[in-house]
Amino acid sequence: MNTLYPVFYPKSIAVVGASKDPTKRGFRSIQKLIDDGFPGEIYPVNPREVSILGRIAYPTLAHVPDSIDLALICTPARTLPDVIAQCGARGVKGAVVLAGGFAEAGEEGAELQARMVEEAVRCGVRIVGPNTSGIFNTHAQANIVGFSDLKRGGIALVSQSGNMALSLVTEAQANGYIGLSIYVGIGNESDIQFHEYLEFLRVDENTQVVIAYIEGLKDGRTFLESLQRITREKPVVIYKSGRTNAGRKSAQSHTGALAGNYAVSEGVLKQAGAVLARKSDEILSLAETLSLLPPMAGRRVAVLADGGGHATIAADALSEQNLQIATLSDATKARLSAILPSSATIANPVDVAGGTDSNPALFAECAAILMADPAVDALLITGLFGGYGVRFSHTLTEVELETSRRVASICTESGKPVIVHSLYGSLGADQRPRPLSIIRELGVPVHDSLELSVRCLEALAAWGEARRRPNLGANDVSPRSGSFQGVIENCRREGRHVVLEHEARQALEDAGVKMFTAARLASSADDAVVAFESMGRVPVAMKIVSCDIVHKTEAGGVKLNISNTSSVRGAYATILANSTTYARAHGQENPNVAGVLVTPMAPSGGVEVIIGVVRDPLYGPVLMFGLGGVLVEVLRDVVFRSLPLTETDARSMLGEIRASQVLDGVRGSRPVDKDALVQLMLGVSRLCTAFPEIAELDLNPVMAYPEGIRVLDVRILLDPKPPLTSREN
Repeated sequence: MNTLYPVFYPKSIAVVGASKDPTKRGFRSIQKLIDDGFPGEIYPVNPREVSILGRIAYPTLAHVPDSIDLALICTPARTLPDVIAQCGARGVKGAVVLAGGFAEAGEEGAELQARMVEEAVRCGVRIVGPNTSGIFNTHAQANIVGFSDLKRGGIALVSQSGNMALSLVTEAQANGYIGLSIYVGIGNESDIQFHEYLEFLRVDENTQVVIAYIEGLKDGRTFLESLQRITREKPVVIYKSGRTNAGRKSAQSHTGALAGNYAVSEGVLKQAGAVLARKSDEILSLAETLSLLPPMAGRRVAVLADGGGHATIAADALSEQNLQIATLSDATKARLSAILPSSATIANPVDVAGGTDSNPALFAECAAILMADPAVDALLITGLFGGYGVRFSHTLTEVELETSRRVASICTESGKPVIVHSLYGSLGADQRPRPLSIIRELGVPVHDSLELSVRCLEALAAWGEARRRPNLGANDVSPRSGSFQGVIENCRREGRHVVLEHEARQALEDAGVKMFTAARLASSADDAVVAFESMGRVPVAMKIVSCDIVHKTEAGGVKLNISNTSSVRGAYATILANSTTYARAHGQENPNVAGVLVTPMAPSGGVEVIIGVVRDPLYGPVLMFGLGGVLVEVLRDVVFRSLPLTETDARSMLGEIRASQVLDGVRGSRPVDKDALVQLMLGVSRLCTAFPEIAELDLNPVMAYPEGIRVLDVRILLDPKPPLTSREN
């Protein structure tokens, strides 16, 4: 049995610090358990009371006569190590610790928390919190948070904010249809970690969807692994706060400078299958939709509207959410044309042009036709749906009621989602037209916001893609390369963490990356001339190779378009002189120079991109892709994924940058070779996964052409501290 099962499905609860004061949590929790009909035993624990709320009060846990699954501890922080020890002695399986004043309060609190956890580990008690608002499970009638009027349902909530949880619970109550299963305020995560709650909810039969409000994670890598497992079975909606945090700075790496906390979180959480809520007021709507409807098989949407305005707005919103206007078959359009007025628009978006004003049943007929088209993955109905009895004549209400039933049935039978946007969706439960209530009761979401309706469709598409995401294959991870292992050992011996570019290029080639560019290291002007001639005397680029000079261009260590022998010699001398001057100006009297790298100039006309890897302190190694060149840190058009990558991950990154159309070709230019880019990204993934010693890697720029790519600059930095071995871990 999962160790968290007795925590969320307790058969008995002891309230340590129980009270007769109605303002105290030790009173309200017992009262709430009684009011909600908790079927198990409730044991108040207070040495000064005989009974509380009709229940016998016990002076200590040791005096409770029967077994205890869960303890709600309402006593001050200073008492917790001793109370947890008492829990262990009594065989209590879990404890919910409400008190603050632990690690969040400073060093003394952190020491107190450590002592409490030490006791918990010693005696096998699992701790929720401390500094938590509590937990509830509507299916076990175990509510020790104190929220009132909870509706039983399938949406679980894991939150790092008690106020955020209260906001969502209140919103669910106002909605009237949304039911919740489990809530946990995770608090300080002193014992039970965020990912453990995900693992429990993955197997909880009463939970269909999980909402997670995240401010920070203690173990991001393990969280991602758990998230990947649960999202193959159940959707997870995540709201990650802290989107405006400034990115971390790095003096040596473009990738490091661009890896802002939220940008990385957004990429890796989506990669792991989460549906990301961008606004706090869309969280519950996304979860509701995912709990009601099946995932989309693709991103093709049919729009059924009763007005041109809403049809146009819907088309714009779908495009903004990266959803597609489905292309209807000729047969579908012919069937629509046969039942709609001649003024109707039968190309998607479909505008019935007044055809439903006197006969709302046409909505159901059109819906059946559209959902039967294999090119349609989902249907969006927008306009007056459900309100014709209000807008025109109450005699239409019965027709609308039957239409709602038919549309809901079409949704169920087709296995494709339907979402309704109605102008009357904003009316309260006592004013909302009955047809809208009926269709929602039958499992079709209804929204008063067209943009939110489309956002919910995108969530269904994203979850469908998450479920189809392939597992890592044998080709996604490679063994350590002997040659690069030697480079690392050489760097350690020489006391440097900069991998020289010729060494880095060889490492990539060993990982199966095709560089498409010859490169030779010259240790003298004569060597440079030999390299130039061996490359067919084509124009070349020359650049300094030194572990003491990372920013080569800034140091004057790069010369381009060198096209004859005398220029090669002159460029070699100038590069060395400039680099020495630069290094000395930056405190390096005798820079360590390995030589000058000579490479053919790249053809013109390509698209500059950047590929990089950093070791994120939270999520571990992450790969970045975006537009490259000198403006990369200004445009910041980059996306991130956790390593190792699959081919699906890499291809999704190409399409996710804002300027993705540049890769597809603009103004008559041909598309770039995306296959070559994908293979480059996978090779980088294999290398950095095999060698955790790599702290940062930059390929900037990489020139992408219609045929092939050219890696123009390679930079690899090693972690100054070697990673721990498995034995040291």
